[in-house]
Amino acid sequence: MPFQLLYTHEANSQLDKLGKNKNLQKRSKAVDKASRLLGEEPNYTGLNAHKYSSLKGPDGCEVFEAYAENKTPAAYRIFWCYYPPKEKGATMGNITILAITTHP
Repeated sequence: MPFQLLYTHEANSQLDKLGKNKNLQKRSKAVDKASRLLGEEPNYTGLNAHKYSSLKGPDGCEVFEAYAENKTPAAYRIFWCYYPPKEKGATMGNITILAITTHP
């Protein structure tokens, strides 16, 4: 089931900075690919998505972490949640990307 991707102001800012830095083009492509896969199938094995229990999202929703990179120093991660809830009759669910950052 596809999801509509929504981005917080912070995530948009981080994505913009990543895209403008020519030294990080490879990482920017990895984040773009991971975002696309997240919208198509959040449980895709390569994303290694899992609940990130030390954070809460909007209205207390659960936050998840997905890997944009793996086995890379300072690998990029995408923090996201299922928010806002799917409206009755809607064909797509929503995923809000909260942050795009290096591994904490």
